Amino acid sequence: MFGNIPQTLVVLGLLALIIEVLILGCSTLVLLFFGIAMLLTSGLIYIGMVEANWLSTISTLAIITLLLTIALWKPLKKLQNKTAQTDINSDFAVITFELEKDLLPSERYTYNYSGIQWLIKSNTTIAKGVAVKVIKKEVGVLWVEPVDSAIK
Repeated sequence: MFGNIPQTLVVLGLLALIIEVLILGCSTLVLLFFGIAMLLTSGLIYIGMVEANWLSTISTLAIITLLLTIALWKPLKKLQNKTAQTDINSDFAVITFELEKDLLPSERYTYNYSGIQWLIKSNTTIAKGVAVKVIKKEVGVLWVEPVDSAIK
């Protein structure tokens, strides 16, 4: 296996990429850079730009890995740190109810739903007795707005 350097690099490079992507989920990026560098070094040996001996192979591998790391570290780290912000729409909080007192944006208003005291918030003032519907859910908070009379 170690007699044919380019084929060994291809096998090890693909193995490193498989481990990084499938098992680690691109969390470390080190194996990603190293795997790509192995594939590139193997290609350089195949086309004759690098000699097929271990000293030049390891030197080329180190240089390519360093260059890939310098060029791609920050952009890939930014991609890892982005989180998708999605609103959760479930049947759980698709509820309507009547307010038992006036709801002011500056005051705390709680509502007991399913045995839990929820903080009810709104961007506008809503009078007592108005039917409201939940439009947004957060941890421990239900955002409401008045129900249109046309929907009733």
